[in-house]
Amino acid sequence: MITYRPMTLDDYDAILGLMRQTPGVSVREADSFEATQRYLQRNPQLSFVAAAGSVLVGCAMSGHDGRRGYLQHVLVLPEFRRQGIDRQLVELCLQGLAEQGIRKCHLDVLKTNPQAADYWARHGWQLRTDIERFSFTRAGDENA
Repeated sequence: MITYRPMTLDDYDAILGLMRQTPGVSVREADSFEATQRYLQRNPQLSFVAAAGSVLVGCAMSGHDGRRGYLQHVLVLPEFRRQGIDRQLVELCLQGLAEQGIRKCHLDVLKTNPQAADYWARHGWQLRTDIERFSFTRAGDENA
């Protein structure tokens, strides 16, 4: 039986393990313990984990900037996929965002991960072709 609950900082090591086991997901400095702590403090009750007994098998992180939501690190271990765990995690995130008045949510998919792009398109997410995302990273922080 799969159970769902809000993510806590105590889940960090297990989540990092999920990230490292998931093809197409890159681990960066922005995924450090300290950065995750800031994210969870800034966005309480908006990120969730799925567990089979005491083992974390999935997670989804979400937050917002006051206007738009952002979904990140939606991960489910391969042996637990195709059970709706991903959809439940996403729904919990979207529901939490909606409760805070956030009705639109974005997510990023690396162009090197077409499987993820196909997944999101199949689940009703719209590929934006009207914008380009630009990022700025300070010198020396290329892994941020």
